[in-house]
Amino acid sequence: MSKQSNDSGLLPVAGLSGLELLRGFITAGKGPPIGVTLGFALLEVEPGRAVFAGTPGTNSYNPLGVVHGGWAATLLDSACGCAVHSQLSATQTYTTLELKVAFHKSLTSDTGLLRATGTVLSLGRRVGFAEAKLTDATGRLYASATSTLLVMEQG
Repeated sequence: MSKQSNDSGLLPVAGLSGLELLRGFITAGKGPPIGVTLGFALLEVEPGRAVFAGTPGTNSYNPLGVVHGGWAATLLDSACGCAVHSQLSATQTYTTLELKVAFHKSLTSDTGLLRATGTVLSLGRRVGFAEAKLTDATGRLYASATSTLLVMEQG
């Protein structure tokens, strides 16, 4: 995360805790440009939990005629990362060290709205562990992930 605002229209991050920043994105109706590109947004955040939602489109299809796994992985990575970010101070940042994704059911443009819910499993001074699940409106599981994240002091 950058310490200053940038040309993408994001909020300035200096002096904001992770939770304040993420809540600011929701309130302002803003988010990272990747959300616009892939059609997803941050909907909810509380300490240790973040929820993203999006509807996959045919623009995300792979050569097999289903949504590329990277689309689901990106939502799951975002949910895990922001769940951890929601518990960081204004002087901390993070990066994903490892993301393990399991695909339970294929996605198509007919799948509809999906929610990626990330929760922190544990958070230490240097490392955080989180998990996320990608589900539809009925609660059907499409993908899940676990993530290891490095927590750092901003320089």
